[in-house]
Amino acid sequence: MSDKTMSVREVVGRLRSGMTLGIGGWGSRRKPMALVRALLRSEITDLTVVSYAGPDVGLLAAAGRIRRLVTAFATLDSIPLEPHYRAARERGAFELTEVDEAMFMWGLHAAANRLPFLPVRAGIGSDVMRVNPDLRTVTSPYADASSGFREEFVAMPALRLDAALVHLNRADRLGNGQYLGPDPYFDDLFCEAADTAYVSCERIVDTAELTKEAAPQTLLLHRSSVTGVVETPNGAHFTSCVPDYGRDEAFQKLYATTPYAEFAERFLGGDEHAYQSAVEAWQKERNQ
Repeated sequence: MSDKTMSVREVVGRLRSGMTLGIGGWGSRRKPMALVRALLRSEITDLTVVSYAGPDVGLLAAAGRIRRLVTAFATLDSIPLEPHYRAARERGAFELTEVDEAMFMWGLHAAANRLPFLPVRAGIGSDVMRVNPDLRTVTSPYADASSGFREEFVAMPALRLDAALVHLNRADRLGNGQYLGPDPYFDDLFCEAADTAYVSCERIVDTAELTKEAAPQTLLLHRSSVTGVVETPNGAHFTSCVPDYGRDEAFQKLYATTPYAEFAERFLGGDEHAYQSAVEAWQKERNQ
Protein backbone atom coordinates (compact mmCIF):
# COMPACT_ATOMS: atom_id res chain seq x y z
CA MET A 1 0.00 0.00 0.00
CA SER A 2 1.38 3.39 -1.02
CA ASP A 3 1.30 6.87 0.46
CA LYS A 4 -1.00 8.96 -1.76
CA THR A 5 -0.50 12.33 -0.11
CA MET A 6 0.00 15.18 -2.56
CA SER A 7 0.07 18.96 -2.60
CA VAL A 8 -2.62 21.12 -4.17
CA ARG A 9 -0.14 22.10 -6.86
CA GLU A 10 0.59 18.44 -7.66
CA VAL A 11 -3.11 17.71 -8.09
CA VAL A 12 -3.65 20.57 -10.52
CA GLY A 13 -0.45 19.57 -12.31
CA ARG A 14 -2.15 16.31 -13.27
CA LEU A 15 -5.17 18.02 -14.81
CA ARG A 16 -5.34 19.14 -18.42
CA SER A 17 -7.42 21.48 -20.57
CA GLY A 18 -10.30 19.74 -22.29
CA MET A 19 -10.86 17.21 -19.50
CA THR A 20 -14.21 16.09 -18.17
CA LEU A 21 -13.99 17.04 -14.50
CA GLY A 22 -16.40 15.91 -11.78
CA ILE A 23 -16.67 18.05 -8.65
CA GLY A 24 -18.29 16.57 -5.56
CA GLY A 25 -20.33 18.18 -2.82
CA TRP A 26 -23.82 19.61 -3.22
CA GLY A 27 -24.69 23.24 -3.91
CA SER A 28 -22.79 25.22 -1.29
CA ARG A 29 -21.96 22.22 0.87
CA ARG A 30 -18.60 20.48 1.23
CA LYS A 31 -17.15 21.62 -2.05
CA PRO A 32 -13.39 21.12 -2.72
CA MET A 33 -12.92 24.87 -2.93
CA ALA A 34 -9.16 24.89 -2.25
CA LEU A 35 -8.70 22.66 -5.31
CA VAL A 36 -11.07 24.82 -7.36
CA ARG A 37 -9.14 27.94 -6.37
CA ALA A 38 -5.90 26.23 -7.40
CA LEU A 39 -7.48 25.33 -10.73
CA LEU A 40 -8.28 29.01 -11.23
CA ARG A 41 -4.60 29.85 -10.71
CA SER A 42 -3.66 27.51 -13.55
CA GLU A 43 -4.08 27.93 -17.31
CA ILE A 44 -6.46 24.96 -17.55
CA THR A 45 -9.58 25.68 -19.57
CA ASP A 46 -12.10 24.17 -22.02
CA LEU A 47 -13.46 21.92 -19.28
CA THR A 48 -16.58 19.79 -19.26
CA VAL A 49 -17.68 20.09 -15.63
CA VAL A 50 -20.04 17.57 -14.01
CA SER A 51 -21.39 18.82 -10.69
CA TYR A 52 -24.34 19.28 -8.38
CA ALA A 53 -23.31 22.86 -8.91
CA GLY A 54 -22.50 25.57 -6.41
CA PRO A 55 -19.73 28.18 -6.16
CA ASP A 56 -17.31 25.71 -7.75
CA VAL A 57 -19.18 26.14 -11.01
CA GLY A 58 -19.84 29.84 -10.37
CA LEU A 59 -16.13 30.59 -10.08
CA LEU A 60 -15.07 28.44 -13.03
CA ALA A 61 -17.85 29.86 -15.21
CA ALA A 62 -17.02 33.45 -14.31
CA ALA A 63 -13.37 32.79 -15.14
CA GLY A 64 -14.28 31.36 -18.54
CA ARG A 65 -12.93 27.87 -17.84
CA ILE A 66 -16.05 25.83 -18.71
CA ARG A 67 -16.91 24.68 -22.22
CA ARG A 68 -19.83 22.48 -21.17
CA LEU A 69 -21.64 22.00 -17.87
CA VAL A 70 -23.60 18.92 -16.86
CA THR A 71 -25.73 19.59 -13.79
CA ALA A 72 -29.10 19.31 -12.11
CA PHE A 73 -28.99 22.81 -10.58
CA ALA A 74 -26.62 25.64 -9.65
CA THR A 75 -27.31 27.01 -6.18
CA LEU A 76 -25.74 28.55 -3.09
CA ASP A 77 -28.50 26.96 -0.98
CA SER A 78 -29.37 30.05 1.08
CA ILE A 79 -29.16 31.98 -2.21
CA PRO A 80 -31.35 29.95 -4.59
CA LEU A 81 -29.56 30.60 -7.90
CA GLU A 82 -25.77 30.86 -8.19
CA PRO A 83 -25.33 34.43 -9.51
CA HIS A 84 -22.02 34.03 -11.35
CA TYR A 85 -23.28 30.86 -13.04
CA ARG A 86 -26.43 32.75 -14.06
CA ALA A 87 -24.46 35.65 -15.53
CA ALA A 88 -22.20 33.33 -17.52
CA ARG A 89 -25.14 31.31 -18.77
CA GLU A 90 -27.07 34.42 -19.80
CA ARG A 91 -24.16 35.57 -21.96
CA GLY A 92 -23.87 32.10 -23.53
CA ALA A 93 -20.43 31.38 -22.09
CA PHE A 94 -20.83 27.58 -22.11
CA GLU A 95 -23.01 24.70 -23.27
CA LEU A 96 -25.47 23.34 -20.71
CA THR A 97 -26.80 19.83 -20.19
CA GLU A 98 -29.40 20.08 -17.43
CA VAL A 99 -30.97 16.88 -16.11
CA ASP A 100 -33.07 15.76 -13.18
CA GLU A 101 -31.19 15.10 -9.90
CA ALA A 102 -32.01 11.40 -10.04
CA MET A 103 -30.94 11.16 -13.68
CA PHE A 104 -27.62 12.77 -12.72
CA MET A 105 -27.14 10.22 -9.93
CA TRP A 106 -27.87 7.28 -12.25
CA GLY A 107 -25.43 8.71 -14.77
CA LEU A 108 -22.74 8.52 -12.10
CA HIS A 109 -23.87 5.01 -11.14
CA ALA A 110 -23.61 3.91 -14.77
CA ALA A 111 -20.11 5.33 -15.05
CA ALA A 112 -19.03 3.81 -11.73
CA ASN A 113 -20.17 0.41 -12.96
CA ARG A 114 -18.66 0.96 -16.43
CA LEU A 115 -22.05 0.69 -18.11
CA PRO A 116 -23.01 2.82 -21.12
CA PHE A 117 -26.32 3.86 -19.53
CA LEU A 118 -28.88 2.96 -16.88
CA PRO A 119 -32.68 3.08 -17.19
CA VAL A 120 -34.45 5.59 -14.96
CA ARG A 121 -38.08 6.70 -14.57
CA ALA A 122 -37.09 10.30 -13.82
CA GLY A 123 -37.51 12.56 -16.82
CA ILE A 124 -40.39 10.71 -18.48
CA GLY A 125 -43.18 13.17 -19.31
CA SER A 126 -41.06 16.21 -18.47
CA ASP A 127 -39.28 18.92 -20.44
CA VAL A 128 -35.96 17.20 -19.69
CA MET A 129 -36.46 15.23 -22.88
CA ARG A 130 -37.27 18.38 -24.86
CA VAL A 131 -34.24 20.38 -23.74
CA ASN A 132 -31.96 17.35 -24.15
CA PRO A 133 -32.94 15.99 -27.59
CA ASP A 134 -30.00 13.57 -27.61
CA LEU A 135 -31.51 11.57 -24.74
CA ARG A 136 -33.06 8.27 -25.72
CA THR A 137 -35.62 5.97 -24.12
CA VAL A 138 -35.61 2.19 -23.79
CA THR A 139 -38.47 -0.25 -23.37
CA SER A 140 -38.20 -2.92 -20.72
CA PRO A 141 -37.63 -6.39 -22.20
CA TYR A 142 -39.76 -7.76 -19.35
CA ALA A 143 -43.53 -7.47 -19.40
CA ASP A 144 -45.50 -6.75 -16.23
CA ALA A 145 -46.81 -10.07 -14.91
CA SER A 146 -50.40 -8.88 -14.50
CA SER A 147 -50.88 -6.43 -17.37
CA GLY A 148 -48.32 -7.47 -19.93
CA PHE A 149 -47.26 -3.81 -20.20
CA ARG A 150 -43.63 -3.08 -21.07
CA GLU A 151 -42.50 0.09 -19.32
CA GLU A 152 -40.53 2.84 -21.03
CA PHE A 153 -37.52 4.43 -19.29
CA VAL A 154 -35.06 7.21 -19.96
CA ALA A 155 -31.69 5.72 -20.92
CA MET A 156 -29.44 7.98 -18.85
CA PRO A 157 -25.94 7.91 -20.35
CA ALA A 158 -22.94 7.27 -18.14
CA LEU A 159 -21.21 10.38 -16.80
CA ARG A 160 -17.65 9.16 -17.27
CA LEU A 161 -15.05 11.49 -15.78
CA ASP A 162 -11.39 11.99 -16.56
CA ALA A 163 -10.87 13.26 -13.02
CA ALA A 164 -12.89 13.94 -9.87
CA LEU A 165 -12.31 16.43 -7.06
CA VAL A 166 -14.04 15.94 -3.69
CA HIS A 167 -13.64 17.24 -0.14
CA LEU A 168 -14.11 15.19 3.03
CA ASN A 169 -13.65 15.72 6.74
CA ARG A 170 -10.91 13.13 7.23
CA ALA A 171 -8.71 10.86 5.15
CA ASP A 172 -5.67 8.67 5.66
CA ARG A 173 -2.50 8.62 3.58
CA LEU A 174 -3.68 5.57 1.65
CA GLY A 175 -6.75 7.29 0.22
CA ASN A 176 -9.51 6.09 2.53
CA GLY A 177 -11.89 9.00 3.13
CA GLN A 178 -14.46 9.76 5.83
CA TYR A 179 -17.38 12.18 6.03
CA LEU A 180 -18.68 13.24 9.44
CA GLY A 181 -21.64 15.37 8.41
CA PRO A 182 -25.24 14.40 7.63
CA ASP A 183 -24.85 13.46 3.96
CA PRO A 184 -22.25 11.82 1.67
CA TYR A 185 -23.37 13.94 -1.32
CA PHE A 186 -22.47 11.14 -3.81
CA ASP A 187 -18.74 11.83 -3.47
CA ASP A 188 -18.05 8.10 -3.65
CA LEU A 189 -19.81 7.89 -7.02
CA PHE A 190 -17.80 10.82 -8.39
CA CYS A 191 -14.58 9.02 -7.47
CA GLU A 192 -15.72 5.66 -8.80
CA ALA A 193 -16.92 7.24 -12.07
CA ALA A 194 -13.51 8.85 -12.69
CA ASP A 195 -10.24 7.62 -14.15
CA THR A 196 -8.43 9.57 -11.43
CA ALA A 197 -9.81 10.99 -8.18
CA TYR A 198 -8.32 13.55 -5.82
CA VAL A 199 -9.55 14.04 -2.26
CA SER A 200 -8.93 17.15 -0.23
CA CYS A 201 -9.68 16.89 3.47
CA GLU A 202 -9.69 18.90 6.64
CA ARG A 203 -7.20 16.57 8.27
CA ILE A 204 -5.12 13.55 7.36
CA VAL A 205 -5.15 10.99 10.19
CA ASP A 206 -3.86 7.49 10.84
CA THR A 207 -6.09 4.77 9.41
CA ALA A 208 -7.05 3.55 12.88
CA GLU A 209 -8.44 6.98 13.76
CA LEU A 210 -11.03 6.80 10.98
CA THR A 211 -13.12 4.34 12.97
CA LYS A 212 -12.08 5.34 16.47
CA GLU A 213 -14.94 7.73 17.17
CA ALA A 214 -17.25 7.37 14.15
CA ALA A 215 -19.42 4.62 12.71
CA PRO A 216 -17.92 2.40 9.99
CA GLN A 217 -20.48 3.62 7.44
CA THR A 218 -18.86 7.07 7.53
CA LEU A 219 -15.92 5.57 5.63
CA LEU A 220 -17.20 6.77 2.29
CA LEU A 221 -14.15 6.36 0.07
CA HIS A 222 -12.04 3.26 -0.37
CA ARG A 223 -8.42 3.75 -1.31
CA SER A 224 -8.94 1.75 -4.51
CA SER A 225 -10.94 4.62 -6.03
CA VAL A 226 -8.61 7.42 -4.90
CA THR A 227 -5.50 8.66 -6.71
CA GLY A 228 -4.31 11.38 -4.36
CA VAL A 229 -5.05 12.96 -0.96
CA VAL A 230 -4.43 16.58 0.03
CA GLU A 231 -4.74 18.06 3.52
CA THR A 232 -6.44 21.45 3.15
CA PRO A 233 -7.71 22.82 6.49
CA ASN A 234 -10.72 25.06 5.89
CA GLY A 235 -10.46 23.89 2.29
CA ALA A 236 -14.21 23.90 1.67
CA HIS A 237 -14.61 27.57 2.66
CA PHE A 238 -16.92 29.35 2.11
CA THR A 239 -19.14 26.30 1.71
CA SER A 240 -19.99 24.16 4.73
CA CYS A 241 -18.02 21.19 6.01
CA VAL A 242 -20.14 20.04 8.95
CA PRO A 243 -19.26 19.34 11.75
CA ASP A 244 -15.90 21.07 11.27
CA TYR A 245 -17.60 24.35 10.26
CA GLY A 246 -20.77 25.68 8.75
CA ARG A 247 -21.22 27.77 5.65
CA ASP A 248 -19.75 31.27 5.94
CA GLU A 249 -22.99 33.06 5.06
CA ALA A 250 -21.56 36.56 5.34
CA PHE A 251 -18.68 35.78 3.01
CA GLN A 252 -20.98 33.91 0.62
CA LYS A 253 -23.15 37.04 0.41
CA LEU A 254 -20.04 39.08 -0.37
CA TYR A 255 -19.12 36.61 -3.12
CA ALA A 256 -22.64 36.66 -4.56
CA THR A 257 -22.89 40.46 -4.69
CA THR A 258 -19.37 41.34 -5.85
CA PRO A 259 -18.39 41.45 -9.54
CA TYR A 260 -16.13 38.50 -10.26
CA ALA A 261 -13.12 40.57 -11.34
CA GLU A 262 -13.24 42.55 -8.09
CA PHE A 263 -13.68 39.41 -6.00
CA ALA A 264 -10.83 37.65 -7.81
CA GLU A 265 -8.47 40.60 -7.39
CA ARG A 266 -8.95 40.67 -3.63
CA PHE A 267 -9.24 36.96 -2.81
CA LEU A 268 -7.90 34.82 -5.65
CA GLY A 269 -4.65 36.50 -6.64
CA GLY A 270 -2.31 34.37 -4.52
CA ASP A 271 -2.04 30.83 -3.22
CA GLU A 272 -4.37 29.14 -0.74
CA HIS A 273 -2.58 30.66 2.23
CA ALA A 274 -3.08 34.10 0.69
CA TYR A 275 -6.78 33.36 0.22
CA GLN A 276 -7.25 32.31 3.84
CA SER A 277 -5.33 35.39 5.01
CA ALA A 278 -7.44 37.67 2.83
CA VAL A 279 -10.63 36.15 4.23
CA GLU A 280 -9.35 36.62 7.78
CA ALA A 281 -8.50 40.25 7.04
CA TRP A 282 -11.97 40.85 5.59
CA GLN A 283 -13.60 39.29 8.65
CA LYS A 284 -11.60 41.56 10.95
CA GLU A 285 -12.62 44.62 8.91
CA ARG A 286 -16.25 43.54 9.07
CA ASN A 287 -16.16 43.15 12.86
CA GLN A 288 -14.56 46.51 13.55
